[in-house]
Amino acid sequence: MRQEAPKLTSSNPIDPEFNPYPAWQDQMQTSGVVPLDWGLDKPVYMVLGWDLVEQVLRDAETFSSKSNAVGIGQVMGPMIVGMDGEEHRRFRNIVAYAFRPSAMERTEEHVVKPTIHALIDQFEGDGRADLVTQFTSRFPVRIIAAMLGADEGDFDQIHHWTEEINLGPAHEQAFAASAALREFLTPIVEDRKVNPRDDLVSDIVNAEIEGDRLDDEHIYGFLRLLFPAGAETTYRASGTMLAAVLSRPDVLDRVREDRSLITPLIEETLRWETAVTVVSRVTTREVELGGVTLPAGTDLLPSPGSGDRDARHFADPDTWDPDRGMQPNLAFGTGRHQCLGMHLARAEMRMSLEAVIDRLPDVRLDPDSDPPNIIGFAFRGPDHLRVRFGKDEPKS
Repeated sequence: MRQEAPKLTSSNPIDPEFNPYPAWQDQMQTSGVVPLDWGLDKPVYMVLGWDLVEQVLRDAETFSSKSNAVGIGQVMGPMIVGMDGEEHRRFRNIVAYAFRPSAMERTEEHVVKPTIHALIDQFEGDGRADLVTQFTSRFPVRIIAAMLGADEGDFDQIHHWTEEINLGPAHEQAFAASAALREFLTPIVEDRKVNPRDDLVSDIVNAEIEGDRLDDEHIYGFLRLLFPAGAETTYRASGTMLAAVLSRPDVLDRVREDRSLITPLIEETLRWETAVTVVSRVTTREVELGGVTLPAGTDLLPSPGSGDRDARHFADPDTWDPDRGMQPNLAFGTGRHQCLGMHLARAEMRMSLEAVIDRLPDVRLDPDSDPPNIIGFAFRGPDHLRVRFGKDEPKS
């Protein structure tokens, strides 16, 4: 029987100041399939709650990822996140080689660690900093840029292109930035074709699986995707983690003494504030989901963020609890499209926290600043994180 789903109660749910969790918690009590009244030409439904979100993400035959190719794919070019079936399997196997454990270990030691510490060098002697604007928003994109063979002098320009690409196909500057980034990457890609090195671009350009290699369009599509996928999400997750820890001095003291607490702390952060709260899918056939009948071609926004706050799966889900223990989360998705870079992202989060603790003595929230505020709808993270460290100067 066809059931009408209740509407999401928000006048502007994509406002960056909008906190979606209260509305999602209410909706999960009645229906996990919620039509969005956003004035679009066709209906769009959010999918809420752990069970329904996991069902959608694991069933790639019924819930296709090709909607990504229609949207941001216009700017990025061909991307594995916009592929399904055999096409996705072949291309994912090719690029997965670049993220093998041995390659990631080298990246952590020779790229991640020095990049993080080089940024801290710039403000270590100041006694205060904004860890969002000076640190977490900067190191992930620099890490990706360094992995692609860019020189340090190009990092700020690449960061600017990344921000403009993230604006999406509704903005002309996104296409201009995408073209500029391809032009920048072209000599690097062409060099690695004839002079392969032990680096990410060489792996992507020269990897061969079952006789297949990536053509140029897929090479540049994947390299473009690395910036928002590897930088945007990691910077927000790292900022959220630091904000949570610094807001709990008791936890910070425990972590200083016992670094084994960092791994479960990271997992709890990923659950509590999933950096990417929604993803995109489209139905390939008529299907009943959560009691609602959806025709073929229905656009869906499954929300891993809502699943990670589902009270049916997590006790007191709105509370950041570093002692919750290691529990599964949906921060990196699940199923065939689970994020290839999740191990690198976790390593960056761990190493950034360790560096802040080791390099900034007695680091603490700045008492003269507003506390950090985690904001955003599709992407969530703190807008600032002002801290002090070292000894306070005596007041005159």
